[in-house]
Amino acid sequence: MAGPGSARLQGDVAAFSAALRTLVNNPQFSDVMFVVGQEQQKVFAHRCVLACRCQVFRGMLSQDSSSSVPPQGPFILGNVQPEVFLAVIEFLYTNSVTLNSHIALEVLTSSVEYGLQDLCKLCVKFIKDTLSVEQVCEALQAVVQTQGFRELSDVVLARVLRSDRLAVDELELVQAVREWAHVSSAVLERPVPEVAALPVRELRLPLLAPSELVTLESHNQQDLLIPVESIAAAWRAHALRRGSGVPSRLCRPRRGTRPRDHHRHLEPHAK
Repeated sequence: MAGPGSARLQGDVAAFSAALRTLVNNPQFSDVMFVVGQEQQKVFAHRCVLACRCQVFRGMLSQDSSSSVPPQGPFILGNVQPEVFLAVIEFLYTNSVTLNSHIALEVLTSSVEYGLQDLCKLCVKFIKDTLSVEQVCEALQAVVQTQGFRELSDVVLARVLRSDRLAVDELELVQAVREWAHVSSAVLERPVPEVAALPVRELRLPLLAPSELVTLESHNQQDLLIPVESIAAAWRAHALRRGSGVPSRLCRPRRGTRPRDHHRHLEPHAK
């Protein structure tokens, strides 16, 4: 701590960062190892760096000697791509990250998982600055099929579901939201209808065919994912052959919506 008559002077930050970068995934002097992804790629690190930069790693590396996992690892991380994990490690060592459009969304998900707010901001900025609307929609289409989709917050998921450009059919989105809701319910220890309230409002149920609504009602009896009034509004749109009483955005087909016969009755209300 600086006292009277003293000063803290800053050296070359770039040189310091470059020196630390040489330690990224460097087995020399490392004292912890991770086995990452289906490829089982080995990633070497230094526990003092990880622990001082990330509380999640601090907890992981502070296991007592009675643990079944030795403190030095290897720690198995099977659900993350090596390139994504290495991007997180790079940030922890250098406070910077190398991103590309193929891993940006997954690095963003990992940054949330590890509680790295600064990394999260860098990922958001990269996505905002570099991805076109088409690329974002293609990425979102892929994310629906990944573990990362189930880890989205309700606010983020609702924003995703507002997009007209999603190249995913509504029936698939309903199923994806149901799976997301059950995972979130278990993690948050809250009822399915409660955790899913915000995203469910963005599901475009009037786009579904009558037979699909019947199946939806059957599944809904088991978890009450969707409010009864939302399903009733979809049935009313069918009965009246128009989107009366339903917000216009919920009658608007997405880019990936498969055509149904009744869609032509909804078109005037989608303008």
